[in-house]
Amino acid sequence: MTGEAMERSATDTDLHYRRTPPVFWWTRKPSYFVFVMRELSSLFIAWLVLYLLLFVRAVGRGETAYADFLDWAASPWLVVLNVVAFAFVVLHTVTWFSLTPQAMVLQVGGRRVPPRAIIGAQYAALAVVSAFVLWLVTR
Repeated sequence: MTGEAMERSATDTDLHYRRTPPVFWWTRKPSYFVFVMRELSSLFIAWLVLYLLLFVRAVGRGETAYADFLDWAASPWLVVLNVVAFAFVVLHTVTWFSLTPQAMVLQVGGRRVPPRAIIGAQYAALAVVSAFVLWLVTR
């Protein structure tokens, strides 16, 4: 097919009017809303990674830098931002855990592991790791 014929066939199919969807089309269906919020959560995860790196840098620079970081971290706008970011991290975790059985099919002894078992194992591992980190921080 020549370039002109390809161009003509592409424009022939585009003769129908396509209405532009509204900006907030994704708010009308709960599954779309959760999907968009999960994608948005990546920005807040990036913020928390940056925040953690700034924290580590302040600790590495000594007591004065650490105290300055704590003063900055205590500002009300930053506390609100971190609370919102934490909520998005929880959403990201819950949705990721629920998607895992669809993305990863496990078989044990020729039988498929039930999705609830996979999700439960993830939450159990999260609890164990969280308890270990809490123990490290509070000892």
